[in-house]
This record gives sequence, structure tokens and C-alpha cells, in this order.
Amino acid sequence: MNALAATNRNFRHAARILGLDSKLEQSLLIPFREIKVECTIPKDDGSLVSYVGFRVQHDNSRGPMKGGIRYHREVDPDEVNALAQLMTWKTAVADIPYGGAKGGIGCNPKDLTKSELERLTRVFTQKIHDLIGIHTDVPAPDMGTNAQTMAWILDEYSKFHGHSPAVVTGKPIDLGGSLGREAATGRGVVFGTEALLAEHGKSIKNMTFVIQGFGNVGSWAAKLIHERGGKVIAVSDITGAIRNPKGIDIPELLQHKETTGSLKGFQGGDFMNPDELLVHECDVLIPCALGGVLNRNNAADVKAKFIIEAANHPTDPEADEILSKKGVVILPDIYANAGGVTVSYFEWVQNIQGFMWDEDKVNSELQRYMTRAFYNIKNMCQTHDCNLRMGAFTLGVNRVARATLLRGWEA
Repeated sequence: MNALAATNRNFRHAARILGLDSKLEQSLLIPFREIKVECTIPKDDGSLVSYVGFRVQHDNSRGPMKGGIRYHREVDPDEVNALAQLMTWKTAVADIPYGGAKGGIGCNPKDLTKSELERLTRVFTQKIHDLIGIHTDVPAPDMGTNAQTMAWILDEYSKFHGHSPAVVTGKPIDLGGSLGREAATGRGVVFGTEALLAEHGKSIKNMTFVIQGFGNVGSWAAKLIHERGGKVIAVSDITGAIRNPKGIDIPELLQHKETTGSLKGFQGGDFMNPDELLVHECDVLIPCALGGVLNRNNAADVKAKFIIEAANHPTDPEADEILSKKGVVILPDIYANAGGVTVSYFEWVQNIQGFMWDEDKVNSELQRYMTRAFYNIKNMCQTHDCNLRMGAFTLGVNRVARATLLRGWEA
């Protein structure tokens, strides 16, 4: 099941639980605006090449729309649509005053030089500058984009609208980016994990963790879990997978990966088959990579007691049913990886105020937001007698529905 079908299914289930009016339900699903633009640029060799860029703006009932821009070969309107919708519910779960959006350009950033990427980003910004804005739609980095991409968007947008640092988040610190933003998603994952384990009378200390994906989110989560006394016993990324039942020395592994760019050759663990990682014996499994990795083929073999969805849509609905029958507790993506957008919100607030926070303030505010959101989800679970995924979806959908009704959606 693709991301759009799964998101729609979860939304409809939540709408039924909440007893939403069918017309309101239908209106909440329909995106506010879908933008498609052709971006033609000269390559460094003088030839012309054209790429298709998208921006789906899903909902603005609770505030400006918010969401990443990805540069990836397989950016397709359906996926962008699903992710924009997911952002609407995610920002509502975290209780930050945003709606949802998502965008992207269908290209392989590895095939483009830095100057070609800059030209592409600037042309894309020229095409959409009048449809994004500080109080309209605030982009952020995503797959294949980074702080530099945001700096180019900020500069190009500012040519039309004057200096506007709050138009994008995830910027370089020198241009108004927030301290703590780089670690935010991984740190949010850890705060969410702490809240969940505390509910079950446990803590991170001495529990065993398996982390799939050792990129930005996975490496920060691993580092922070290690610092709190948790044992990370297996990790993987595209270069392979390693395990050590006594616990991997995460600072050493980070050093090794920074030096070599790979997990290969690391002396502090044994190489293992990456396919076996998800079904490895552990207390907590944290998928931080691609969607759909837990499916009907492997769900029955999962040995973890808790799954923390740091990736978007890592568990497909069939796996969801199998795992819940087994009594596995799943902390859903719509909440678990909301740390990134929460600190993006802090960055936007700092830019609007023109007053920057220190890193301790960013981290303590993030902890407050993540912990509060967890207890709000638990309240919805108790009210509607549902699991954490439906608790999160009913919380998010209910907030957006209430805002939509208060504004007078039929007017």
C-alpha cells in the first residue's frame, strides 16, 4: 500500500472514530492548492535541461502551511500529496500553529553540480515565490536538500519580497537558522521514546535498541540513546549493517563513518545481513530510513516489544495489524518524528521576533512540546479506546476539523 493510500486510510478511520460530518471529512482531504512548474536551466556544458517541480499546499486552517522540499528522481504528485496531508496532521499533533505542505523537484541531485543545483533552486523559487511566504507557506529541507538549498531559496525570495529569513527553516545558522535544528528530529525521537517507556515503567537505561538508518536522524538518536545508558546493539545504513550484543560504541562508530563514509571496516562489531536487522532480538526497534520496511513478509518475525517510527510510514497497514496482535507497541511516525518540524517552528518564531535562543532553550522547549503531545495522544487513546496511531490521528484530525469549523468552512 503506498503512502497516500495508507494516510487516507488512517485519516478515514480517525474521522469515523470522531464521528465527523461526511462533507467536512471530504473537504479536509482535498488539498488547498497543487502547483506544478517546469524548471529549465542551462547545465555547466551549455546544454538546456528541464525538470518538473511540485508544491502541494494541503491545509492552512491552523496557520501557514509547512513542509519539506525534496530533490529525488521519484518525486511524484501522489507521494507529495500524501506527505503534505501527513504534515497537516503532524503539526496539529505537536500543537504548533501550522498546516501541511510538501514539495519537490524530480531530479537526481547527485547528477548535478553545485552551480547547477543553485540555478535549479533559484528557478524553482522564481516560479513559486508568490505562492510561498512567511505567513503563507514555509518550506524546509527534505531528502536531497539541505541548509544550503534553503539559503538559495531565502536569497532568491528576498529579491522579490525584501529580507525575509522566516520564509524557510532549516537554514544555516549564519542566516538565521536555529541552534539545535540539526539534531531536532533525532532528539524528538528520544524524547518520545522516553515518554512511552515511562508509561510502561521503563527507561532508556539498559534497554537494547536496533536502529535502521544511520543518517541524520538515526545517528543523533543513537548518540543520545547511548548517552542515556541505552545499549544500541545493531545499526544499518545503505553501506551495510553491524551488530554487537554487548552494545556498539556509538561515538566510535560516528567517528568511523565520518572518516570512511561507511559502516564497513568498523572494528567494534560484526557485519550482519541488513535484511535481518528488523527482526533482530531487541527491546526497541527504531526504523529511521525508508517507508514500508515493515510489511506482511517480516512483521510476524519482529522480536522488538516497542517500535518507534522515526521514518515516515515505515509500517504498512497489514504489518500494523500483525504487530498489534502480537502486542507490539508502536509509537507512530506522525508523532515520533515531529521533533524536526517543532524546532522548525522555533526557528520561524525566532526569525519573526528577530531574537535568537540558546541551544538549551531550544532543547528544553522541544522536550516540553514532545512530552505534552504524548500525554494528549494518551488522552485520546483512553477517550476513544484506540491504539497510539489512532490516538495521534484522532488528536491531529480533531484539531484541524475544529479550526476549520470555527473559521466557517462552508462560508
